[in-house]
Amino acid sequence: MTNLQKRILTAFIILPLSLFFIIKGSYFLIFFLIFILFAGFHELFSSFKRGIVIFFLSLILVLSLFSIYYLRVSTPDSELVLYLVIAISISSDIGGYVFGKIFKWKKLTKISPKKTISGVFGSYFFSVICLVVFLNIFMREVIDLLPAYINIRSFLVAIIFSTVAQFGDLTISYFKRLEKIKDTGKILPGHGGIFDRIDGLMFVVILASLLYYFTEPGTFNWLLL
Repeated sequence: MTNLQKRILTAFIILPLSLFFIIKGSYFLIFFLIFILFAGFHELFSSFKRGIVIFFLSLILVLSLFSIYYLRVSTPDSELVLYLVIAISISSDIGGYVFGKIFKWKKLTKISPKKTISGVFGSYFFSVICLVVFLNIFMREVIDLLPAYINIRSFLVAIIFSTVAQFGDLTISYFKRLEKIKDTGKILPGHGGIFDRIDGLMFVVILASLLYYFTEPGTFNWLLL
């Protein structure tokens, strides 16, 4: 089985399972987040040696898991925000991979040799498409977005979320490069470790929870014109 086949098979198993625990909420959600927390800490202390890196990634991991819990349990609206963040993070990752494979433009940075400029545009493109689809399927009544189209601010939200996701990916890649390791772990065949899979999501979900907390409760002011 090739590495790509392993990635696809693992994704088809892990993604629905993760969404099941998140959607079920209650003790299922708590169990899931605690598992990710301990698995993440195990990776950190097994793969990284620098104290400042371990501290920083531990902080990001804890804040991201708390943000997931906060968005999931606060209100029905915040729960939708969480699903939107997950969808954009996945779309950004897929878009970067697809465009990078198809167009193969100039390398983006030495930090992550597989990252290309075409991949960046692919991440943005897939993220915007994802947001348009998500808003018009799941949020039309909630945010009163009529007729069905994307406005300027929501377009910027997609771009910002994708940028933050890519920044998170590059940040983890930079730390792995410092430690001279390819993956943070082996728990996910074809993907590596926990941090290899949720690198972008960790940073985006923290940003989304802050945006939701500091806007008027129960609204999507940061998604509207």
